[in-house]
Amino acid sequence: MFKVIINVDPKKSILDPQGKTVLRALNNLGFSSAEEVRIGKHIVVMLDVESENQAIESARSMCTALLFNPLTEEFTIDVEPC
Repeated sequence: MFKVIINVDPKKSILDPQGKTVLRALNNLGFSSAEEVRIGKHIVVMLDVESENQAIESARSMCTALLFNPLTEEFTIDVEPC
């Protein structure tokens, strides 16, 4: 069993209006050191597979099939044994 952590973030070249809104709010609340905010998705999937490579491949397939938009987003995959 493996715990797969998938982080989906907007590509650097894509505007992130949600991140801009949060940045403005943080600055208005006095957090002036905040210079950039990007809002993404954090997805955790428990997989019953035999190897880390199988977990990575399965997570990659999930991302391409459903979890991210290749035109506007990018993703990273981390795997932890359980």
